[in-house]
Amino acid sequence: MGSAVSGRAGTGLCLGAGRLDYGQGPQSGGRAKKSTPANEALGRSRGGFCTKVHAVVDALGNCLHVALTPGEAADSPQLPGLLAALAEQPGAVVADKAYNTNHVLSTLAQDEVEAVIPPKANRLDQRDYDENLYADRNKVERFFGRLKEALGFATRYEKTATSFLAVAHLLAALDWMR
Repeated sequence: MGSAVSGRAGTGLCLGAGRLDYGQGPQSGGRAKKSTPANEALGRSRGGFCTKVHAVVDALGNCLHVALTPGEAADSPQLPGLLAALAEQPGAVVADKAYNTNHVLSTLAQDEVEAVIPPKANRLDQRDYDENLYADRNKVERFFGRLKEALGFATRYEKTATSFLAVAHLLAALDWMR
């Protein structure tokens, strides 16, 4: 009495447990996914999925532009896009060692922007940089610290990249008004 009764072979019809199943299939009914992890700025890392938030701040620590990338994406390819989003060229770019690549340095030199980026220890050409101006890099770190006070931002509570970026813009606007 407890066994399921099968229909003709090859029809995919199974009777049992009070329901009719016409073959197992995906929950989406064969439709394509609405988005992919790459579209949602989700990247794999050792701890799971993560997202990188790139920000440009002015000399006072106010946010000028925010961008999202998947977690495994490198930082340095994002710099030209971040600078292109600004209304005018900055006089100097203060960044950490992740941005110390030949492409970034040549792009900044071509645009006549001072690169205040410390060289990596394994770089053959150890160039000089303004250490006093580099000390102002803490303004972007403090900006991220203020954003992370909102737990939903710190843990990426939002599912879609659009919603998460909207939260970042809202928090940046609230930070600007402080």
